[in-house]
Amino acid sequence: MTVYAQELKAIAQSMVTRGKGLLAIDESNGTCNNRFEKLGIPTTEENRRAYRELLLTTPNLANYISGLILFDETIRQTTKEGKPFAQVIANLGMIPGIKVDTGAKDLAGHQGEKVTEGLDNLRDRIAEYYKMGARFAKWRAVITIGNKIPSDACMLANAHALARYAVLCQEGGLVPIVEPEVLIDGEHTLEQSFEVTDQTLHSVFNQLHTQGIEYDQMVLKPSMVIAGQESSHQSSIDAVAEATVKCLLKNVPATVTGIAFLSGGQSNEQASAHLNLMNERFYDQCPWPITFSYGRAIQQPALDYWQGDSNRVAEAQKRLLHRAKCNSLASLGKYNPDVERELGYG
Repeated sequence: MTVYAQELKAIAQSMVTRGKGLLAIDESNGTCNNRFEKLGIPTTEENRRAYRELLLTTPNLANYISGLILFDETIRQTTKEGKPFAQVIANLGMIPGIKVDTGAKDLAGHQGEKVTEGLDNLRDRIAEYYKMGARFAKWRAVITIGNKIPSDACMLANAHALARYAVLCQEGGLVPIVEPEVLIDGEHTLEQSFEVTDQTLHSVFNQLHTQGIEYDQMVLKPSMVIAGQESSHQSSIDAVAEATVKCLLKNVPATVTGIAFLSGGQSNEQASAHLNLMNERFYDQCPWPITFSYGRAIQQPALDYWQGDSNRVAEAQKRLLHRAKCNSLASLGKYNPDVERELGYG
């Protein structure tokens, strides 16, 4: 137990408040710039700042969003009036969070596999982010399904890094989001996805236990069990919901504070529909709340409409709020396709 134990428990519980989820706006500058380029938006720091301000100042966002995950550049930025983003988020009734890994790099000796880096100086960076107002953190590991991969070496390297990161966060006052993402890329079947997700979660929780994590002071951000995007056998919504919950119940300790799924390349509607069915059918069977921690699956309609035009901010914010509401309803098992047409563009 750390000196932050009670604070961490309370924050973790707030992050997965019933009917709310997390909004990930933690894309690296490179990723953000790529999305801007596709829409013809100039890739400047000011445009990135303006876009992030649009997102986090959306009116009534706190009705559906408990916290926002920021990138290093973003947590250091301010609104046009000069107010630090982390302070603005807290004042609006949401929790500021921070991505602390430095990206997935090639795993030496294992072609086609990645290991996430960022443990160097992490204790000091956590202390700095805490002073800046962050109260939770995120670290993403990437697992690829392919020919004879993932290897045991890849599983272990990523699980070990996730566990060391998580314990450092709890020591420094940040709730760790533990994100082992099994990529949706590829031709794998639902059954293969289940097998690899099962192995991944087993390895991650084994390492978390070994490193001494407090489960009631963390949030798990897993991928859903789903067939690869190039698979000839695409999964039904029912199959994804059932397989995902089965895999979680098999591997995730009941004392973990909550589950907040990544969308992982699913369409906006798919991500909402899968989350909805899990809550509609399996809520009573799950010892932890199941909600969302989505990036593109909430942001994209707003970005598509905004396109760097300051005159379009208010309407873009309506699109963001709409997607946040859709996923809030999904986290309650109350989402349906009719909600998509609420604003007249779904």
